[in-house]
Formats: sequence, C-alpha cells, structure tokens
Amino acid sequence: MEILLKRAYEPATAEDGCRILVDRLWPRGRSRADLAIDHWPKEVAPSTDLRRWYGHDPKKWDEFRSRYDQELDANREVVKDLLGHCRKGRVTLVFGARDVEHSDAVVLRDHLLRLA
Repeated sequence: MEILLKRAYEPATAEDGCRILVDRLWPRGRSRADLAIDHWPKEVAPSTDLRRWYGHDPKKWDEFRSRYDQELDANREVVKDLLGHCRKGRVTLVFGARDVEHSDAVVLRDHLLRLA
C-alpha cells in the first residue's frame, strides 16, 4: 500500500493516483479543477473542536496525534472506505496545512498504514 502526502498548493500530477482531500474545509484560493480531487470525505478530518484546539501548534502535536487517533478509531466506516481506496493502488492525501510534518494528514496516513 502506497500513501503519499501532498499540500493542496502543489500541482496535481498523474503520479498521485487517487487524490483524497482530507481537510474538513476547502483549501483557500484553490479551485476544484486545480485540486483534481477524486474524493472528499469530510468526516475523516479532525473534528472542528480538535482542529481549533490544536491550531497547528507543534507543542500540542503529541496530544493532537492521540486525540485524532481516537476520533479515527470511532469513525470506522469512513476509515474502512479510505482503506478500500488505498488497497486499489497509490493514494495521495491532499491537505492545506503549511506544516507538512505536523498535519492531520500525517496522523491519518500512519493510522491507515497501521490498519493495513
């Protein structure tokens, strides 16, 4: 299983495979054509409360990972659907955050790989 991560502000390429937007909110300044998204399961994104609490503060990263993992465990159907896409071929999780290392997409990718 191959799961790539890509910021929404990077160009889409044929090598991306299935492109899945994993943010609850649409990335600012990007059109649907620019993103070339195949799926947008908003329910897989961190809850609004968790997203606001985290605020992309790297000091909260470990706690964010733990809380988001718990949300993903509780959201089995959406995660199962994503795993189905991942098992068919390359998937790119698309996200808007500037900090690539501390984004929800990192937690989601790791969660999916653990379940694979």
